[in-house]
Parts: sequence; C-alpha cells; structure tokens
Amino acid sequence: MNIKKNYSKKRHQSYASAQTHAVINGLIGVIVIAFISFYFFLTPLNPQSIAFWLTLIIALFVFAALKSLTICSAAAGRMQDQAAGQKTWKDVCGHEGIFFILPLIAIIALLLIALSGSPVFSSHKYAAILNVEDAVFSDDLSESLGTDSIALMDTASARMLGDREIGSLSNVVSQFNVSDDYTQIDYNGKPAKVAALDYAGFFKWIGNKSDGVPGYVTVNPVSMSASYVQCSQPMTYVPSAYFYEDAARYIRFHYPTLLLGNLHFEIDEQGQPYYVMSVYKNTISLFGGQTVTGAITLNPSTGELTHYALSVVPNWVDVVVDGDLLCRQYNWSSTLKNGFMNSLIGKKGCKRVTTYEADEDDENDDVPVSDYGYVSKNGDIWIYTGVTSVNGDRSNIGFLLANERTGEAHYYSIAGADEKSAMAAAEGEVQEKGYQASFPSLINVEGHPTYIMVLKDASGLVKLYAAVNVEQYNIVTTASSQTECLNRYKQLLGIESGSADNNNNQPDNSTGTDNDAPNSVTGSSDISEPTVADAETNLTITDIKYIDINGNTYIYLISENDTLYRAKAASHEDMLLLKKGDNVHIAYSGKDIVTCEKQN
Repeated sequence: MNIKKNYSKKRHQSYASAQTHAVINGLIGVIVIAFISFYFFLTPLNPQSIAFWLTLIIALFVFAALKSLTICSAAAGRMQDQAAGQKTWKDVCGHEGIFFILPLIAIIALLLIALSGSPVFSSHKYAAILNVEDAVFSDDLSESLGTDSIALMDTASARMLGDREIGSLSNVVSQFNVSDDYTQIDYNGKPAKVAALDYAGFFKWIGNKSDGVPGYVTVNPVSMSASYVQCSQPMTYVPSAYFYEDAARYIRFHYPTLLLGNLHFEIDEQGQPYYVMSVYKNTISLFGGQTVTGAITLNPSTGELTHYALSVVPNWVDVVVDGDLLCRQYNWSSTLKNGFMNSLIGKKGCKRVTTYEADEDDENDDVPVSDYGYVSKNGDIWIYTGVTSVNGDRSNIGFLLANERTGEAHYYSIAGADEKSAMAAAEGEVQEKGYQASFPSLINVEGHPTYIMVLKDASGLVKLYAAVNVEQYNIVTTASSQTECLNRYKQLLGIESGSADNNNNQPDNSTGTDNDAPNSVTGSSDISEPTVADAETNLTITDIKYIDINGNTYIYLISENDTLYRAKAASHEDMLLLKKGDNVHIAYSGKDIVTCEKQN
C-alpha cells in the first residue's frame, strides 16, 4: 500500500513538473512567433489587421504543439511501473488535444468576421466610402493651367533619366542605386517626379551607413530632364537600410498600433526630403472598407516623426491617398450602389475605372504596373483615369479626377475613346516608326477634352508629342514639342493658335527629336483619299468605328494589335457590311485604305 501511495505522489509531482515545462516551452514558442511577426513583418498590434489575427492563430498552434510535445515526450520516456501495474501515457498526454481547439475556433471566427464585412453583406456601406461629386470639366480643369502643369512622363522614362544622371557621378553610382519608386509631386507649383537613392545591397549599407544616403533625384516631366540633389544632411532612416534604420521598421516601432499603408518619398517646397506613410482604418466590420485617416512624415536625416490627421496634412505632402486605393474606392461606389447582386447579374448603372497594364523592362523580370494620368492643380496632385461600363467596350463614358492628398473626387460625364484607343490612334500616325505611346494625361483645350501623351522609341527616348481628341479620336496631331503639338491641334479644331500654350518658354524635348518624323495633322475636313497603295496586310477586325467629319462618314477598322485603318464610307460602301471578327485583306497608304476585301 505504501508503495502505491509513494508512486501516486511521485506520479503527481512528475505530472506537475511536465506541465510546468510544457507551458514554459509553449510560451517561448509564442514569444518567438510574436517577435518574428512584429520585427520582420511589421505586424501592427491592432485587431483590425488580418496579420495580427494570423499571428495569434499561429502562436496558439505553436503553443499547443510545443506543450503537447513536451508532455507526451515526458510520458513516452517513462517505464511502466510494475508495482502499480499502470501506464502513464494516457494519464499525462490524453487531454492535450484540447489545446488545438482554440486556434481552430479562432480560424472559424476570423472567416465569419471577414464574410460579414465583405461586399456581399455590406454593399451599401462600401458604396458610401468615397464621396464623388459630379462636376463640369471646363470649370474644374481650366486651360489656364497650361502645359507646364501636365505630367506626361511615365515611371519607366523617369527611371531611365534618373539612372543616366546618377551614372555620371562615379562616387555615387558605385555605392547607391536610384530607387524604382518615383513619386509624382507638385514642387513649387509645377509637376515633378522624385526618387531617393538606395543602398546597393547589405554590404554597401554596412560600408556607408555612418555617412548615410547623400541625396535624391528629381525629374522634370515637362522638359524631360533629371537632376541630382545633394542633401545638406545625409539621410539615415531609409527603406534600403537594415534593422532599426529601415524607415518602415523605424515608423512601426514608434507607432506599434496604427494600420500603416503606402510608404513613399517626397520633398517639401524647400527641397527637404521626407518619407510619408499613410495611416488608415477599416470602416466596415474588422477588415473591410479601407479608409485613409492621416499620414506620418519622417525626416530621414533627423528621425523626426509627425502624425497628421487627414484634414491637417501639410500642403507640401502630395500623396496620402494613393491612386490604387482611390480607384478601388470608386469601383466600390459605382458598382455596389444598387446592391451586390446587381453588380453580378443585372449590372444596372455599374461603372468602373479603366485600367492600363504596361510591361516595364526590369533587370529580372517584366513587371506589370498600373499607371495614371497626373495633373498638378492648385498645389496638389490629382490623378485622372477614364470611367467605362463594366462591359469593357473600349470606350469611356466619363472621367474621374481625384486628389491624392485629400481624397476629394470629381466625375465628369464625357463620352469618348478610352486611353488605349487614344494611344493606338497616336501610334497609328507614325506606325512606320514603331513608336510607343505613354499613358496619356487629360487636358482642356478651349473646352475640348483632349488626351496628350508622348511617343517613345525602342530605347525609351521621347521622340514626339501627340494630342488626341477624346470625343473623336480620329482627330490627332503629333509634333516634336508640346507647344507645336497643341498649336497644330488648335488649328485643326479651328481655334486661333496665338495663345496655344501658356508656357511660351517651354523647351523642346531634351531627349532628342526625330527630324524626319512627321508633324501630322489628321481629322481635317479635307482628308485626301489615296489611289495607290504602298503596303498591304491581312488583319482581324477587333472593333469598327463610324465617325462623322464635316458631313462625311469615315469607317475606322481596329486590328488585333490596335492599329487603325480608315476609309471614306461613300467610296467603300461594301465595308459597311463588315463586323467585328471578320478577316480582311487591305491595301493601304499610311493608314488610309485603298482596297478592302473580306476573306472567307
């Protein structure tokens, strides 16, 4: 009897000891998971973060696994007590499975909460997030802005110019790279693209961290020129640094509970560099309805941090609500306003912004990126994008102009060609050159909504400027400078060109011109019809447009590679029977069709 009592006492003590060790091991595992999540993944300590709950669930699983492993290992190592005739495995390890129930319950609860905050059950809440005002195009986007407010340069061109500028500085280029993340800003009333230098790897950071990052690059999207600016005080807290000097980690450690979004580089009106990070909250359930509430500015030289509410963000800060979020919010408002089921089935009144995906050459891969048009207006940067029906019929029914600092959004009801069609029209004017159009900006030319863009050669150099009428995209002009392009465009519209451009001192493009490139004017009332073809091709019709120009109807065929060909309907009546998907053989001169024969 004494043997059994002594065994029972020892067994109880052993069980208690095993439980203590199991809990300690489990807690150590939880601490390790929490440290990794917070330090490396910058997970906020905020229940509105999905990453926070995923970390918690993983920590619970790790705790349960380590605790059970410790207990069961202790039990498995014991021998059967011959005197008591009992085994200890079941007594010690049999109830450990209950600890795995908690993370499973957390997963189910997380899925239910996420579903409750989805558009399926909260469509009207999503539709109300962005307040979109109907506005008059000519009032909002006055021509007095001038071409010096038009940011035509895409990010790929900015990178090329920035790299070229840094390439001439041997002491800089050997240790630093220009960041790929260019930010479109308004600098002293004019558009500019800016990017900071980055450390060229971990060991370059080790070797240069005591001196910091020396400067940044500014690119003028009007004159197509880049400049290197050396900081009066080097930058320490930057995204390319490591450990505590990493800008995002530095901000996270000072604001552990905030939901942080877009981190980007800007400069104030005196040229002082800053990093700006958006602060947001979810307004629908825990995880839905992302809305920006403010911004944090970081002086990378001193480490000074300031948290601003959205209503008091300084005027020099241009990007608080980034373009991707603004477009996503607009899509919520325009597709969900009549309910979730209508967005799937009936689609009554549903609209969405147009999207443009461009493959940019990268050292490692072709990266698809979204792009927008930018306008510098009243000291702020506004993004512009077309609005189309959800059916995606290659035409716009309006335009969205949104302020990246305040989140203010205006809608203009203007029907016309979408951006891709306008780009194709511009490229078609010089198709023999093989130039590629950049994503256009939207401007007001004497009340006429107009796309303006640059045409680049294969090396990325800007060769021409192009203006395309939104409502009639057969009206196209190209020229070697913005001023000349708009002068010709105004002449085409029958407008006096004496005031064609408010920026009379604007230089021609600095990246070079193509002397034999045509300064073309298309869409006039006197479109000559060629009688002799100089080329022929087979094509599949992807779209057909019928455009009236001064009482004459012209047929525009759009091929599978977005090339435009045209013909006067009165001279080619058989083409009126063509439809989308037809295969045709055409003989043409320039882009004018001489003969057109339908293929079986």
